[in-house]
Amino acid sequence: MEKITQQQVQAVLTPRPTNSYKGSFGRILAVGGNENFGGAITMAAKAAVYSGAGLVTVATSKDNLPALHAVVPEAMYINYFDKVALSAAVAQATVTIVGPGLGTSSRSHEILQIVLTNFDPTHYLIVDGSALTLLAQDPKLQALLPAQHVIFTPHPGEWQRLTGLTVTEQDDVSNRQAQQRFQATVVLKKYHTTIYHADGTTSQLTVGGPAMATGGMGDTLTGIIAAFLGQFSQVPLTAVVNAAVYTHSALADQLALTRHVVVPSVLIDHLPTFIHQLQTP
Repeated sequence: MEKITQQQVQAVLTPRPTNSYKGSFGRILAVGGNENFGGAITMAAKAAVYSGAGLVTVATSKDNLPALHAVVPEAMYINYFDKVALSAAVAQATVTIVGPGLGTSSRSHEILQIVLTNFDPTHYLIVDGSALTLLAQDPKLQALLPAQHVIFTPHPGEWQRLTGLTVTEQDDVSNRQAQQRFQATVVLKKYHTTIYHADGTTSQLTVGGPAMATGGMGDTLTGIIAAFLGQFSQVPLTAVVNAAVYTHSALADQLALTRHVVVPSVLIDHLPTFIHQLQTP
C-alpha cells in the first residue's frame, strides 16, 4: 500500500499555462441538494470553484438558488427537475458530481437515473452521499454505471450499504474485492483515508485527524476531486485523486493547529492559498 506524500502531490499541481482561459480547467456539474440539504451541494460547488475549476454548474432544487448565488456567485444554476436541461448539462460536463444532499426519494431516484443515462463515459463521474445509497437500493441503477472513470466517495456506513460489508469486515482484501465488482475508484473516507484505485493499486493518507469530523467535510472533498480532475486531465487518474484527497486533509491539519474543529466552509476559503503554497518550490 502506497503512502501519499507531499512530493507526489506537488508533481500533479503544476502551475497554470499562461495562455489559458476558463474552458481550460474543466466544466463541472454538481447534482444534488434537495430542499432540506442544499448546503451539501453548495459546499461541493464552492470547493470546486476555490480549487480552480474553470466552470461550475449546480443542478439543484430551486429552493436553494438564493443561498447558492449568495455563497457561490461564480456558479451557474439549473433546476434539476428540468429533465431536458439536466440531460444536456450531464452530456456536456467533463466532470459530474452526483449525490451530495440529493436525498433518496422517488424524484431523487429519477434524477440519478437521468444522470447515469446521459453521462458521457469518456468523462468523469463522482458518486457521493445519497447517490451511493440509491445505488445500494437499486441494482438497476448499478447496471447503468459506466465501465470506467467512476469514483465513489463513501464513508464506512455508505460503503456497508453498497457492499454488504460491515465496518468491522471492511479490511483491505474485502474492500478490494468489492471495488473490483464495481470497477470504480473508491475513496473510503475515514481516519487515514484509503483509496482503492481502479488500476488495482491502493493509496493511503498519513494526514488528517479528528478536527475534520463534522458535517459537510465529505462534500468539500468531492468538490476538490472534481476540480482537480477538470484541471489536471493530462495526469493519470490515480495521481489526481491522490492529490485531491491529500490536499483536503493536509489543509485541515494545518488549520487544526489553531482550531478545535475545522469547519468545511472555512477550509474552502483557504484552498486557493494552500494550493498555491503546494505549487511554490
